[in-house]
Amino acid sequence: MKIRNRNFRKQEEQEHFWPSFTDVMSTIVLVLFFLIFLAYFQQIFSVSIWNERLDRTKSELASTEEHLKKAGDELELKKLEISEKEDALRIMQESAEKLRAEVEQGKRELTISLEKLMEQEKIIANSNRELAELRAKLQNISVLRLNILQEVKKSIEDVIGTSTTPTGEPLVSIDNNANLVINNSLLFAKNKADISTEGQALLSRFAVAFEKILDDENVREYIDSINIEGHADIDGSYQSNYELSCRRAYAVINTMMAKNTALEAKYGSYFAATGFSEFRPIDPGTTEAAKTKNRRIQISITIKDTYVQNIIKEYLDEVYDGDI
Repeated sequence: MKIRNRNFRKQEEQEHFWPSFTDVMSTIVLVLFFLIFLAYFQQIFSVSIWNERLDRTKSELASTEEHLKKAGDELELKKLEISEKEDALRIMQESAEKLRAEVEQGKRELTISLEKLMEQEKIIANSNRELAELRAKLQNISVLRLNILQEVKKSIEDVIGTSTTPTGEPLVSIDNNANLVINNSLLFAKNKADISTEGQALLSRFAVAFEKILDDENVREYIDSINIEGHADIDGSYQSNYELSCRRAYAVINTMMAKNTALEAKYGSYFAATGFSEFRPIDPGTTEAAKTKNRRIQISITIKDTYVQNIIKEYLDEVYDGDI
């Protein structure tokens, strides 16, 4: 009996071993499952975190790509602007080169113009000098006329011993046109063409003075004519004044030739007479004083045209030779 109980106990004891092992294994499995679940949960959590980080990274990457795209677009715009600036700069450089070339050409043309201007200035200076010489020669003609008339005037005044009438009027004067003007009261009575005794004596001195002057060949070669001009006042008709002024001019020439026959013989061809009636007054007034001034004998000297022409021809020949 006792042996059986031992065996039975042994069997019981053996039966209780496996359930404990199973429990251990279950516990282990449960623990492993729990660990696996924790690991899985942790993995899920980690994946979620990484997914979140990945999404954030993707978002940042997308934002960065957008910024990069904007930066790329701006870079392209900058490149385009730089290209346009470079084109504009190239155009400006080309324009500057063209302008520089034009400036250089302008400088060359200016230099040439200045050289031509200097040449023109020399030509003008020479022309001015030649014109001054021509002017001097032509002025000598007027001086010659004036000198002749001044010599006649002085000769008359020396003989008469006075240069004015009792009323203070000049006996003989030279007007602005280098004409010798004789006070009419010395020669004629009003409305008369007969020369007074005093006038005949005066014209005798005129005849001697003109002969002396014309004897000088250097003077005579320039004289074309000596014109005796009669002038009347406004009293009476112009027809009667024409006749009166002409008769007075003829009377002066005839008296001079009669008083000095040598003058007529040698130089009669130089003298001419003409009348201007009332149409060339030296005083436009209508008073007696103005009329007295206008009633006059006027002597003018005409220089030969050939002399003037020779002066001008010599000048033109010099200019023509200079141009050659």
